[in-house]
Amino acid sequence: MPRHIVCLTFDFDTQSGFIARGMTTPTPLSRGEFGATVACGRLLTFLKERGIKSTWFTPGFTIESWPKESAAVVEGGHEIGHHSWAHIPNANQTRDEEEADLVRANENIRKLTGHTARGYRSPSWDLSPHTIDLLLKHGFLYDSSLMGADYIPYRARRGDTVELGKPYGFGEETALIEMPISWSLDDHPHFEFIRTPQTVAPGLKPARDMMQAWYDEFTYMKKTADWGVLTYTMHPYVIGRGYRMLALEDLCDKLARDGVVFMTMEQAAEEAKKRLFP
Repeated sequence: MPRHIVCLTFDFDTQSGFIARGMTTPTPLSRGEFGATVACGRLLTFLKERGIKSTWFTPGFTIESWPKESAAVVEGGHEIGHHSWAHIPNANQTRDEEEADLVRANENIRKLTGHTARGYRSPSWDLSPHTIDLLLKHGFLYDSSLMGADYIPYRARRGDTVELGKPYGFGEETALIEMPISWSLDDHPHFEFIRTPQTVAPGLKPARDMMQAWYDEFTYMKKTADWGVLTYTMHPYVIGRGYRMLALEDLCDKLARDGVVFMTMEQAAEEAKKRLFP
């Protein structure tokens, strides 16, 4: 029988992403604070009311800075995924720096949940040449940072080679399951207004327009795939605004009426492993 899975995922960055970008004045930091003090509780209440289990990719920074809020996510039965310690993009680090950051954050997750993370999402979705090797070394089941598919998980590769003027060199497939994502299914670029000396991200699109687009993506998965996983990426300080919450609630209600199966990413990755990579 057809089976269509949706994973609601939340990158629980709080202030970490702003700090990593050098945005350390009070106003941008307060935007991240809103995600912990207001939006986190709203989302957990909504998820409990709907009986939905989700995945929260949580930096070690958030776990240490907002311990009660991080614990509330775990108490709600949600998965804690790895999202670095300081939200520094992997490609901006040496291999040793990246591994130290990974280990530090995993220790925070172990203290919070009783075990290290099984899933990983890189800051800003930017892997380094070392990331896949490090995730395999540290026992991860899945990654959720790449965009090589839409509804069907696949094996992450390592060792691809890229050189201008030459054909693409495909590396070896690994045991790491890739749970694909897309900027089009991420709330941040659609909704957030950010102004820096270098650029302006306009954001601020109507919430219900975007939720209709996200619903249409599910409809297309259901039309074209007998089995598939669709991942929505959200940030509490973004999606947690009241009018966006209303739009999200309506989206999830429509999905439920269409027979969607809501899962954590770990659950979906385990199902993908059994179904696609026996």
